[in-house]
Amino acid sequence: MGERLSGLFPLVLMVLLAALTYWLDQVVQSPAASPNSLLRHDPDYVVDQLLATRMDTEGKIKNTLRTVKLLHFPDDDTTELEGPRFISYAKGAPLTITSKSGLVSSNGENVYFRDNVRVVRAPDGEKSELVLDTEYLHVLPDDNIAKTDRAVTVTDANMVIRAVGMEMNNETRVLKLNAQVRGAYYDAKRAGKSAN
Repeated sequence: MGERLSGLFPLVLMVLLAALTYWLDQVVQSPAASPNSLLRHDPDYVVDQLLATRMDTEGKIKNTLRTVKLLHFPDDDTTELEGPRFISYAKGAPLTITSKSGLVSSNGENVYFRDNVRVVRAPDGEKSELVLDTEYLHVLPDDNIAKTDRAVTVTDANMVIRAVGMEMNNETRVLKLNAQVRGAYYDAKRAGKSAN
């Protein structure tokens, strides 16, 4: 009987070692993703005070994005922006867009600005500064297009226009207003002469 036990001892020892190895492996492994964790929208990284610059093939700056805080979410590959400031350097004067918050799509082809959105196109030659105020703006950076379906106010040196919905092409300098367009136009040069 003693020989039998001594013959079984290595086998029992191997079984115990295999069981211990399996138990240790289970303890060390990270828990499997639960169905609820896949539905969570938690950032995988956060960046404070970001300045990103995008250039064309010739090395010229196409646009810049500055933000107070950036949060990237891996579940849908979107990026939330706090206090974004986007500047497009298409033809002519630069176009600056600011807002309280924003969202960049997973492929970067769409940027959505929300809350107190202001668009400023700098003066260019004889064209005065153009200011546009709205609560929401959808920007297609590659196409130099900005659009909204919300109320918008457009102001320059000679006019104030209010409308609902608009589309602006920063490359062609065409601004389309969609509905309920009301405005006032005045000649700033004439107003200045009559005041003298």
